[in-house]
Amino acid sequence: MSLHDDAVLVLKRYEDQPDLREVYLEHLAAHPDGVYKPCTAGHLTGSALVVDPERGRVLLTLHKKLGMWLQMGGHCEPGDATLADAALREAVEESGIASGLTLLPGGPVRLDRHPIPAPCHWHLDVQYAALAPAGAVAEISEESLDLRWFPYAEVAAVADTSVVLLLEATLARLGGPGR
Repeated sequence: MSLHDDAVLVLKRYEDQPDLREVYLEHLAAHPDGVYKPCTAGHLTGSALVVDPERGRVLLTLHKKLGMWLQMGGHCEPGDATLADAALREAVEESGIASGLTLLPGGPVRLDRHPIPAPCHWHLDVQYAALAPAGAVAEISEESLDLRWFPYAEVAAVADTSVVLLLEATLARLGGPGR
C-alpha cells in the first residue's frame, strides 16, 4: 500500500472535523502526489504532540523558520509507509528522544490546515500525539531554536491556537485535563 493510499484510509476512518476531513480527501483525490512536498497545490504533513502524562507536560520545539513554539512535525518522506510513521519519525527526529516514543492509540487526534509561503500554498497537517517514556530526555535538533517541556497549563501562553486545540484533544483522548 502506498503512503497516499494509507492517507486516504486514515482520513476516511477519522470521524472528527468532517468538513476539514473532506477537504483533505478531495485534495488527495485530485493530487496523487498530495502527500509530498513537491505538490505545489498543498501537501499532507505529519506531526505529533509529545506528551508526558505522568508529569503533566508537553514538549514543544521553537521552530527555526517560524519562530513559534510548535509540536514536532514535518513533511512526509518516500520511506514513510504510513502517516503515523511520518509523524512518529518527525517526533523522534525533532525531540531527540531516540527510543520509547509511542503514538497514542486511535489514529490522528486532529487535523490542521494552514497556509504556507509559495511555491506551495497549504500544509494539510495530520496531527497525532506521542507518549514520552518515563525519564525521557529531549535533545534539540538542527531544525529547532529551542526545545522545552511546558506544563499543560502554560501551553496557551506560549503557543498558537492550533497547538492549544491539539493539546485539548490529546488530553480528552487521554481521559481528561489532569491526564
